[in-house]
Amino acid sequence: MSFWKQFTICLIVIAAGVTGWAVFVPGARDTLRNAGVPEALVGKAIDPDNTGRAAPAASSEQASNRRQGGGNGGGGGRNGAVLVVTQAVVPGVVNDRLGAIGTGDAIRSVVVTPQASGLIREILVKSGDRVKQGQIIAKLDSEEQVIVKGQAEVALKSAVEKSSLYNNIKSSVSRMDVFDQEIAEQNARLQLQAAQLSLDRRNILAPIDGIVGIMPVNIGDNVSTTTPIVTLDDRTEILVDYWVPERFANTVKVGQAVEATSVARPGQVFSGAVEAIDNRVDPASRTLRMRARINNAADELRAGMSFSVGMRFDGDQYPAVDPQSVQWDSQGSFVWRVAEQKSHKVRVSIVQRNPDYVLVKGNLDNGDLIVTQGLQRVREGGPVRSEGGELAAKEPVT
Repeated sequence: MSFWKQFTICLIVIAAGVTGWAVFVPGARDTLRNAGVPEALVGKAIDPDNTGRAAPAASSEQASNRRQGGGNGGGGGRNGAVLVVTQAVVPGVVNDRLGAIGTGDAIRSVVVTPQASGLIREILVKSGDRVKQGQIIAKLDSEEQVIVKGQAEVALKSAVEKSSLYNNIKSSVSRMDVFDQEIAEQNARLQLQAAQLSLDRRNILAPIDGIVGIMPVNIGDNVSTTTPIVTLDDRTEILVDYWVPERFANTVKVGQAVEATSVARPGQVFSGAVEAIDNRVDPASRTLRMRARINNAADELRAGMSFSVGMRFDGDQYPAVDPQSVQWDSQGSFVWRVAEQKSHKVRVSIVQRNPDYVLVKGNLDNGDLIVTQGLQRVREGGPVRSEGGELAAKEPVT
């Protein structure tokens, strides 16, 4: 294609573009006049039907309305008010809940060890059995202790008989001999008690009510006073140790209600109360150790389980707004509040972000209408009319 044909086509396209702009864009006629285009050409451009009549010029009032309303992309409303969507400020609460991870332990747990050394002759319980305090768990060999007890019984019998004889013949013996025999009788009784105690200690007894764990010993094992025989757990209640941030140090109290859930029992909540609070904050982790007591009457929990512990507090209340309403400029964050059908900029600082609300600190009251949509056209003190979201929530946002 030759240069002149290309040039002609370009001129035609440009002319068509200018004609379309002149016909469809308001104010194009004035722009063409100001550019020095002759009136005849202007009328021809905006009168494609060749009616011979030019479109009437826009009045100053119409031009003003276009600048106030149409200049905002058609977003204006009655009397030039910007149409926006608002939502009411609702109360929001922070620091009202505490969650922590802790480890459970039986309310009483004892590692049973024998009070004497020897061979295990008999084991009377098995893992998982419930035992009562004083019940025999296992027995050690006791032949030697039985013999010693028998000798003590014989010695006591001899001492009693001799003491009785001396009392009957007080006139024939001295008072000192009678006194020495009484001492010998008492000593024989003490020897018998010691022999009986040594024999009793050959029985390994349960020191508490509890449930028997796995026994690490067998019949025939030679044990000493430091050998663990079995572990007994009284798990009618579970103690859960957990740590809380130091900011709650002056908030938590003994007896405060707690709720605990366990990985082993998903979806099930166990109620309890704070049992104890440590007297100092750990300087390394800046946390405070606490202990909760959880009821386990149904025996559903075990010592050593991990727990998620939750606590509730009154918390701190702040205004909560829609996340879309928070805007930023060089001075920080702000929101647009609507009052008397006008928009006003309110400076806020963000306290906490939630999925549905942002808690802020600022000069806002519950029920204030905050612009959430149409923010691009809002100006300080500008007229607005709002739609939707004008009812405040009744319950605080947490």
